[in-house]
Amino acid sequence: MRPIFLGPSYAIGLSLATVACSPPPAAPSRRDPPLQATASIRELMEAEIDPSADFLWASVASVSSEAGFEDRQPRTDEQWSEVRRKALILIEATNLLVIPDRRVAANYVAARSAGELDSTESQKRVDASRDAFDAMAHVLRDAGLQALRAIDAKNPADLLEAGGVIDAACEACHVTYWYPDQAVRQASR
Repeated sequence: MRPIFLGPSYAIGLSLATVACSPPPAAPSRRDPPLQATASIRELMEAEIDPSADFLWASVASVSSEAGFEDRQPRTDEQWSEVRRKALILIEATNLLVIPDRRVAANYVAARSAGELDSTESQKRVDASRDAFDAMAHVLRDAGLQALRAIDAKNPADLLEAGGVIDAACEACHVTYWYPDQAVRQASR
């Protein structure tokens, strides 16, 4: 008996028919969370939020030194683009903060100074008032959006004002979740 040679087009057709008849890949289980936190809140702060906020604050300033007065602000399109990039990082990081089950720290972090909470105590505060924590993240996002509007308008004065709103949003969260005892001491002076 002679073997039958069907040729490459038959093999390709057979392969396509096999793929077309295969069941679709399994859909994710409803029990799988749509988003999963990888970095801790502290890691997001150190990697994205703090550096971006610091960059925005430093981008517009009036600096007086022995050398004279410097009116710092973005002037070129490239400088405005870099400031805009940092604002976007800050804004998007606030979305990451509100992913359910994100931990304050990957591992235990001791308090660094008097009045600061360790990571376990901070986690207890976040867990006890998760809706308030998420609301504070949204306030920071809104402050970042205010900065983004100022950047898109290339308005240094509005960017400076937005920087103050970002600072207030950061401080409100910090005195609630990271160093509440320092806020009490400062208020009693």
